[in-house]
Parts: sequence; structure tokens; C-alpha cells
Amino acid sequence: MVAALNDPIRLALYEYVAGQSAPISRDQAAEAIGVHRDIAAYHLDRLADLGLVEVEFRRLSGKQGPGAGRPSKLYRWSRREIQVSVPPKRYDVAARLFAESLAARNPAKTLIESAGAFGESLGARTRQRVRRQVRGRRLLESIAVTLRDYGYEPSVSDGQLTLRNCPFDPLSLEYRDVVCTMNRAVMDGLLTGLKARDLTTSFQPSPQARPCCVAINGKGGVQGKAP
Repeated sequence: MVAALNDPIRLALYEYVAGQSAPISRDQAAEAIGVHRDIAAYHLDRLADLGLVEVEFRRLSGKQGPGAGRPSKLYRWSRREIQVSVPPKRYDVAARLFAESLAARNPAKTLIESAGAFGESLGARTRQRVRRQVRGRRLLESIAVTLRDYGYEPSVSDGQLTLRNCPFDPLSLEYRDVVCTMNRAVMDGLLTGLKARDLTTSFQPSPQARPCCVAINGKGGVQGKAP
């Protein structure tokens, strides 16, 4: 999707559609950015194929029945969101956890509880993938697979899983205590949901926000049979 918007004509059409309060036709779009109707139609249909704009058909004359003519193909802005960040960022996760805590009487306590519950869901997801006797490095690597999807850029070495990226940077630079405490609650919850034995979390403060301050340590295994 991002690559598609690298074309200057396509980007101009996308911005034009996004700026309109009502669906627009190919003729309107072509006139607005100064290109031939066929060129506008090609690029608008490409945007529609990618889900960046939506399509509807309607008779612009308002007439109905025989002789009313064919419905026009109209384009409107899609509400689909696209986020690209290198390294990865997951502000949506932080926003949801913060919103849940702000709605409670004790926001600080609720933030830890919400972060822990989110972590437990990640642990349960990891547990479904691992075998009963997975231990040591293989267990840490299974956790790393889950955390990679959330932008933590995990790395396993010497019985420790470190998180090379904070998906909430640069928020963590301004609110280090809050974000790091939340992150640790997520990791503690993950170990609870995973039902891992002898794995613990620890703080490893960094002068920069990008490496996450939380690490998972130990060479334990999973208790019991995976669901």
C-alpha cells in the first residue's frame, strides 16, 4: 500500500479523494489534478484494489428506471488505517491499556492489571504452540516468536531473552517509569499465561529508550500439558 502511494499521480488522487466530503467520479478526479480521465480511472481502480479508497455505484442525475443511464463509478476515502514504522511501534497497544486504566478509579493499579492481562493472553497464545517439555533456549525462542509480532525485536542468548526495541519509544523517553513498569507487567503476565517454570523478568535500564528495559531470564520449562 505504501509503495502504491509512491507514484505522484496516485498520491495526488488519494489526497484529493481524502479531502472530499462526498464520493467523487473519475471525471472530477481527473479535472482536479489535471490528468486524462483514463489515467485517473486506472490509478483510482488501483487504489480501490488495495483498499485505500472504496467504490460505490450511483446515478448522478438522480433519475431511476429505463432511460436513466448507467450508474457512475464513484470513489470515497477508505477509513482503513496504515501504519509503517522502522523500527516497529505499537502505540495502539499502549493506548488501549492507558484507556482502560483511565476509566478506573485507581489508574496506576489498573494499568498494571490490564498490562498483566494482556501479557497473559500473549502467554496463552505462545503455550498453544509449544510442546509439553519445551525448555531452555527453545522455550525462549517460542516466546520471541510471539513478542516479535508486537515490535519488541527479541533476541535470545545465554539463557536470556532481551528486547532490542521498545515499541512505545519515544513515549518511553518522556514517561520512562510508567512505560517500563507497564512493559514489565506485560512480560510478567506472559510468563503467567505461559505457565513457565523458573523464568523471571528483570529490569536492565538503558540510557536510550529503543532497547526495552525488561528482560526474561532462566532456563525453565512449561508446566503441564498445553491446552
